[in-house]
Amino acid sequence: MTPVYDYIVIGAGSAGCALAGRLSEDPAVRVLLLEAGPRDRHPLIHMPAGLAKLVRRRELNWDYLTAPQAALDGRALWWPRGRVLGGSSAINAMCYTRGAPGDYDAWAAAGAAGWSWREVLPYFRRAEGNARGADALHGADGPLSVSDLRHVNPLSQVFVEAAGQAGLPANPDFNGPEQYGAGLYQVTQRDGARCSAATAYLRPARGRPNLTVVTGALVNRITVRDGRADGVVYNAGGQPFHQPVQREVLLCGGAVNSPQLLMLSGIGPADALRRLGIGVVQDLQGVGADLQDHLDICTLYACTERITYDRIGDLGVAWNYYLRGRRGAGTSNIAEAGGFDRSEFAPDERPDIQYHFVPALLDDHGRHRLPGDGFTLHACYLRPRSRGRIRLATARAGDPPLIEPGYLSDPDGFDLRMMVACARRARDILRRPAFDRWRGAPIFPAREDLDDAGLEAFVRAKAETIYHPAGTCRMGAADDAGAVVDPELRVRGIEGLRVVDASVMPSLPGGNTNAPVIMIAERAADLIRGL
Repeated sequence: MTPVYDYIVIGAGSAGCALAGRLSEDPAVRVLLLEAGPRDRHPLIHMPAGLAKLVRRRELNWDYLTAPQAALDGRALWWPRGRVLGGSSAINAMCYTRGAPGDYDAWAAAGAAGWSWREVLPYFRRAEGNARGADALHGADGPLSVSDLRHVNPLSQVFVEAAGQAGLPANPDFNGPEQYGAGLYQVTQRDGARCSAATAYLRPARGRPNLTVVTGALVNRITVRDGRADGVVYNAGGQPFHQPVQREVLLCGGAVNSPQLLMLSGIGPADALRRLGIGVVQDLQGVGADLQDHLDICTLYACTERITYDRIGDLGVAWNYYLRGRRGAGTSNIAEAGGFDRSEFAPDERPDIQYHFVPALLDDHGRHRLPGDGFTLHACYLRPRSRGRIRLATARAGDPPLIEPGYLSDPDGFDLRMMVACARRARDILRRPAFDRWRGAPIFPAREDLDDAGLEAFVRAKAETIYHPAGTCRMGAADDAGAVVDPELRVRGIEGLRVVDASVMPSLPGGNTNAPVIMIAERAADLIRGL
């Protein structure tokens, strides 16, 4: 007999794990969680420094490529997205940042009622289990473990010193009273191991008889009857299944897969669906639109001494990590230090540039191994004006969608000016006296005397994503024609269907997106339960 579930959660990424974990706390409801990828058993997932090798594990990654980007010398950019229990929280660099309070007040002002900073802060605190303890801004008892790094490379401390010489004050907590400044990131780790959303929310829930987790389950479409989502069609183990649902289908596929699945289900721009032979269930022009992402530029120098992590992927690091009780370099998230800066273009007090410092040479996401030893400084513009979209390439769920980020496509060219400012500012920090002992020859860019035109060419040739796509099922007010979901995350025109992930963000928060996505899922759980 077909089992009866109250909720079907599609996608066991950051949002899906948190949502399934919270909903299944009520023993009176039954929850089915479907994940296209495998279980999170690979040891490199759990050893933090293993992320250096995870880029090559295609079985854990959707392994997307964007359409060629005209403003980036026609390059198709690689977009890694987690395809495993925990989703991208199982393969990311574990930096725990929330963005600035003004980011969420901007959401509320744009029509996302209930999502102001005052209203979302309790959900950040509920999720967080910070090793430093609880205070007005932090939680200590939440399932998502947040801790200080156990191991820090000397060059990461050099970066903080150099940033201070460039005018950035030291900041011990980017999620504290002030985001501005430079320091070491807190990370989503527990006892020296990665604390993914699967570790945080699913591991404690796996013994619950009312929670069923199915991996290797590719969802083909959401079924809708009389205007209500009534189930899903998926494949698992080579077999097709149609699973009905009693209450709601909760789509947690992320900024790429959620709009893709909505469109495959007949929910999206009607003309585009008809061209692929998909019957239109609900004409929603905003599905797949408003795609935004943080574009990132890396500045690289050779290092004069062999103290970097350029051999962090060696097998000896893993052996040392496990034999020493999860200590040493294996506990590093690689991007140990960073900061938040204000450019000359910043319109308010919120930082508009973020840094991630890596004591290793990083080119093409680590897929291109450079010879020697060195260090890398990522710099990204936090509030891009350019917008893109996700479109269907075919009507088959197993085929990747068309990803058109539209990088640097804003009509006044402001995003490009900001990326040049990011590259200039990164170069300035790495040229400060603190790095004099360690700084060798410049690698990218190969010259230190580039003017703005030269830096513009450098950006076009080398900029990449820093993995923060959002906005493709944007939430908004009832009179917002482009909004896909309302402020309670309900898909317009379809009962019993919500989207819960980064795709609902009206605009990108100023920082890494993992913690905000988990916050969204925490709040969604209360909305679903009517709390």
